[in-house]
Amino acid sequence: MIDVLQREFIYLWYYFSIQFHQIVKYWAFGIFLGSVISVYGKDKIHRLFVSIQNKRLGVFGVIPAGLLGIASPLCMYGTIPIAASFSEKGMRDDWLAAFMMSSILLNPQLLVYSAALGRTAFVMRFVSCLICGILAGLCVQFFFRNKNFFNFSGFAEPANRDTDPNMLIRLLKNIWRNVKATGGYFLIGIALSALFQRYVSPDAFASLFGSQQGFGVLMAATIGVPLYVCGGGTIPLLLEWLRHGMSMGAAAAFMITGPATKITNLGAVKIVLGSRQFGIYLLFTILFAITTGLIINFYL
Repeated sequence: MIDVLQREFIYLWYYFSIQFHQIVKYWAFGIFLGSVISVYGKDKIHRLFVSIQNKRLGVFGVIPAGLLGIASPLCMYGTIPIAASFSEKGMRDDWLAAFMMSSILLNPQLLVYSAALGRTAFVMRFVSCLICGILAGLCVQFFFRNKNFFNFSGFAEPANRDTDPNMLIRLLKNIWRNVKATGGYFLIGIALSALFQRYVSPDAFASLFGSQQGFGVLMAATIGVPLYVCGGGTIPLLLEWLRHGMSMGAAAAFMITGPATKITNLGAVKIVLGSRQFGIYLLFTILFAITTGLIINFYL
């Protein structure tokens, strides 16, 4: 019995170490880049978003709003008070919707993590998240033109934790906070991928998420709801799933529904949307994820 356990441990450690060495550089660089943007560029990004209010872009403003949402390094609970301050300054709801939707789905740190999945997945994630944000803004514009979509009453901009007068110390503190926030999930994700690689049949997985592409997209969109906890923690799993035959469309569906329905994000979004708009948000997210996955599978 001990020999069997020792053998299995050696196998699992082997798979774990391979995954770790393949992905850790993306995780480390993602944390560094996210911290640099948070310390040196966050306020500039938000000021730039406010400045486009005077550009008279009309409905086309959802495009730069979506891009700035992706560039923002804040989590959803940090994004909402910022969005509340934008709303107080007269920012349009459709632009705010594009900004917030894109920010939910992607940030600079997660985008760097996604580079570990390969160029196709990297580009696909960026483009699909941007389009999702743009479409969210357009839906708010056309269906809620004369109504308030958000309710930011009671929200105030959060205190900035990056306040150390020494910029280098400020950056190091931010990096350490990011390591503590994501490191555990990152290691758990690698451990789960090692277990998956050792004990799950590649043929069975490929038949579920690869060859049955329509059903695979639906399944991936569904499992993204309960399984997604941390973006960095899901990258090792996605990398292993793609190697075992998961279609790119199924991966796209997972990468959309996952962050959009992550429990912390749902709690934050529910606060500012109310029950009716919250239901619309969930329906929009799931339909977009499934449609995107099917389109990607059709063309790839």
